[in-house]
Amino acid sequence: MVAADVRWLSEPDKEGWSGLLSLLLVLPARLDAPLRAATGLTLFDYVVLSGLSEAPGRRLRMSDLAFLSRGSLSRLSNVVRRLEERGLVTRSPDPDDARSTTAALTDAGLDLVREAAPTHVASVRAEVVDRLDADDLAALARIAARLGVRPTDQTQGRVR
Repeated sequence: MVAADVRWLSEPDKEGWSGLLSLLLVLPARLDAPLRAATGLTLFDYVVLSGLSEAPGRRLRMSDLAFLSRGSLSRLSNVVRRLEERGLVTRSPDPDDARSTTAALTDAGLDLVREAAPTHVASVRAEVVDRLDADDLAALARIAARLGVRPTDQTQGRVR
């Protein structure tokens, strides 16, 4: 595409985009720091463990867990290996598809998710929820849905 064909951003476009970019870059670190301090978990670790805690039988295929956590399969594999070494997760061949691997949350993993959840929720409240009113939160949910950034927006029923 040549410069003449580009629809350049207007000032309001730039304001919206820079706000979103700031959220993407700043907010994860603000949610990560309290979790690390309280439990030694990163935000990504927590998302992985939390996703497993909410799955049927506390078990998911690695590909589905990567989809839910928004991480690449290689990143997820590294994180799950580390969590496995800590006794928080186990991996095994998928009984329904030998080409796939499942991750399962151990009792110790569930205990840690339960320990970390209040810290995570407090951070989410302090950094987002309590700073916005009901209309702002509804707008945020609408925007996320419109952008199709949540797993449920992209593939209904993907996770088994």
